[in-house]
Amino acid sequence: MEESLDQVRLQFCENGLSLLTLSLALVMFGVALHLSPADFRRVWAQPKAAFVGLSAQFLLLPALTVALAWIWQPQPSLALGMLLVACCPGGNMSNFLTLMARGNTALSVSLTAAGSVLALFLTPVNFALWQRVLPGTSALLEDIGMNAGQLVGSLFVMLLVPLGLGLLVAGRFPDASARLRKPFNRLSLLIFFAFLVFAIQSNAGLFWRWAGVLFLLVLVHNALAYLSGFLLSKAFGLPSADVRAISIETGIQNAGLALVLIFAHFDGLGGMALVAGWWGIWHIISGFALARWLSRAQPRSSLEPLSPSPET
Repeated sequence: MEESLDQVRLQFCENGLSLLTLSLALVMFGVALHLSPADFRRVWAQPKAAFVGLSAQFLLLPALTVALAWIWQPQPSLALGMLLVACCPGGNMSNFLTLMARGNTALSVSLTAAGSVLALFLTPVNFALWQRVLPGTSALLEDIGMNAGQLVGSLFVMLLVPLGLGLLVAGRFPDASARLRKPFNRLSLLIFFAFLVFAIQSNAGLFWRWAGVLFLLVLVHNALAYLSGFLLSKAFGLPSADVRAISIETGIQNAGLALVLIFAHFDGLGGMALVAGWWGIWHIISGFALARWLSRAQPRSSLEPLSPSPET
């Protein structure tokens, strides 16, 4: 009989969860140190590209994720993990990878900024909406007793508060923020990867028993994310540099945010945590591979000047 991940709860100490939450706040603070009001205004200055990018992120990807879950029929907790990752905003690594891929980095930065703000509302709304049509998940969530209000509160603390503080520091102390960017990015990434390693090591037996399924499921899901951004951008006739930015932005999800939400609001549900944890590793591997491949070809359109973006 197949082991059920729906009954498994991953144990993680409260101090470890607080450390991950802090690392995500540092990531968002570091992202904001690279931002300026012009990055938000660019969303209105480039409405077509911004509309396509945000639509791929918050509309198309969750819908395709549900379609993939219906076709694949994974265990409900795995399907919930896929959906939560798909409903999260893009990760900050997308800006660096877009630069590496010779894409429109200014657009990528704007999409990351706008997506992080919109996620406060769209992440819980998308998850609640699409979860209803995922087979076998409603009873599981009722058993967990997820609180939507607390979910929004967590998103506010982890996204908007550090983003606002970072923008304030960047605006008032530009020289200091320039010196802080690289240390903040490196420290937050180090903490995040240390958390992933510890989480996998603490649940190594469970992870390795499901490694084959997780690898294939996340590989296909992540490829679908890149493809959804690519196809929607192409359908709207965007220039190549914009297509690259939107494809990468849609494929690089904030899996760390998903992990915090899973441990804080979904009782560490096994399938969800395993999907989000492996996503956090795999999308960086796939993102670097894709960006390196794209870097060998010059986009047909001229690239926009580089807007300040996260360094590594």
